[in-house]
Amino acid sequence: MHRDQLSLYLDRLLEPSRFRDYCPNGLQVEGRQEIASVVTGVTANLALIERAVAIGADAILVHHGYFWRGEDPRVIGSRRARLALLLAHGLNLYAYHLPLDAHPEIGNNAQLAAALGFCESGRAGEQDLLSHGALPAQTTVSALAAAIESRLERAPLVIGEPGQTLRRVAWCTGAAQGMFEDAIALGVDAFITGEISEHQVHLARESGIAFFAAGHHATERFGVRALGERLARDLGVAHRFFEIGSPV
Repeated sequence: MHRDQLSLYLDRLLEPSRFRDYCPNGLQVEGRQEIASVVTGVTANLALIERAVAIGADAILVHHGYFWRGEDPRVIGSRRARLALLLAHGLNLYAYHLPLDAHPEIGNNAQLAAALGFCESGRAGEQDLLSHGALPAQTTVSALAAAIESRLERAPLVIGEPGQTLRRVAWCTGAAQGMFEDAIALGVDAFITGEISEHQVHLARESGIAFFAAGHHATERFGVRALGERLARDLGVAHRFFEIGSPV
């Protein structure tokens, strides 16, 4: 398929114009016109580009791309190495940040909920990025931590009493620790995101709301993979997801 057709499909599906984002969404680096094979991954790091080159892919689709607001715009160091490899091999780079977090079916929040068995009852917070709902059954902090570790393959950092009862939960993947106060206002018993900052430790202790920092990368693996599978199903392109691990 033509590069422009893929751009149009992705923009219609993810509706990036609805979001005030910190980076450009869509085609970030232009490569060859015809696309038959797409690689997906969480972040457009050098290792992912090298994997895409090795299998002869035509495009890379990620959640974390380039050209973030406020970063150094010079093409030097790691940025030069990444861009040089993309351009040398005619690889297209597509990136969708907040639009991929928010999509109701294949978004990071929706996919994390599916992985953990949550049922979303509503959204709140900035740009409606904070999901919330009832847990499938009453549980405890320690049991939910074990479920998160099993599904995400890493132990979360937990602030809360192990035996504390949990019925309602709010969640937002990635670096959404700033939404913790929004979650508290919803009256939930627990909040799940990727990262935690120092002051949220004290807020969790004082509010009695359990905080689960399950990993920025780990909580955002599901959405881009689901998007790649959707492309393969709807457009007939070959798709392969590569897991380039990160401890954060």
